[in-house]
Amino acid sequence: MKRTEAVKSTRQFLIDKLKQEHFLWSFDVNSIQDIPDDVLVELVMLYLDIDEINMLFQLFDYKTVKRAWIENVVAQGERYYNLNYFFAWYYFHAKQPRSYVKAMATRQLNKRLAA
Repeated sequence: MKRTEAVKSTRQFLIDKLKQEHFLWSFDVNSIQDIPDDVLVELVMLYLDIDEINMLFQLFDYKTVKRAWIENVVAQGERYYNLNYFFAWYYFHAKQPRSYVKAMATRQLNKRLAA
């Protein structure tokens, strides 16, 4: 299987899994296939299991996943603090995950307030 076919099938698998679990209920049926990469990363990280999260790193490069995580998941603040702490430690190898998550959340808040 070619790389592009593998990427398409992995992406489709994740979208199908999110649909199956009813996490795409707010999306128009016709636009689900056009879901932006950062939103796909966010939804997978928030609602699916580690096996599916690991697939994100096959689908996207490390920087893309990390940026989407910081901008879309960490930015939600305290609501997902423990989950973000785990991601910082496990996936992004932060030396002090709690401090890192807090700093990234503050940075995102400041960006949004400045805009």
